[in-house]
Amino acid sequence: MGEAGLSGAPWRKSSYSGNGASCVEVAPVHGAVVARDSKNPTGPVLRFKSRRWVSFLHALENGAFGPQ
Repeated sequence: MGEAGLSGAPWRKSSYSGNGASCVEVAPVHGAVVARDSKNPTGPVLRFKSRRWVSFLHALENGAFGPQ
């Protein structure tokens, strides 16, 4: 997905990030979720199908990737 398709995307980052510059930002776009590095907003973007993103979040909540 090119940057032009992300113009006006409602980017947001976790409230746990505070004012830190090293954060991941996400936005819902065209039935998917896109993610980018907040330090490099014009850099690469990862695109996830919405259901895959939800599965990823559930796995995080359930500790699938290590101790919390």
